This record gives sequence, structure tokens and C-alpha cells, in this order.
Amino acid sequence: MDERYREYRTGQGVPAEGTYTCQSGEKAKLTEQDNFPVCPVSGNETYWKHDDE
Repeated sequence: MDERYREYRTGQGVPAEGTYTCQSGEKAKLTEQDNFPVCPVSGNETYWKHDDE
């Protein structure tokens, strides 16, 4: 399965450096040393997807 299309939850480790988009549509640049953060809009746990741009 292509890793770019997986969904990642808040707290999981980032598998590859890049830009990710949360369920609210906010984007974040993350590195492999990061964990997925809470939603920057709601402050709650969320799902993130790799941005294809």
C-alpha cells in the first residue's frame, strides 16, 4: 500500500518528512523525528494524510 494514502492519528510517529493535512484541512510540515500533533484548529486528536503537492 502506498504510504502517502494512509491516515495517521495524533501521537503516531511520522513515517516520512513532508507536508500533511489534518481532517480540518490545516497543513503542517513534519519530519521523521516528529509525532503527529493534535488538530491546529480544534486542539483535539485527529487524522493526518500526506499531502501530494
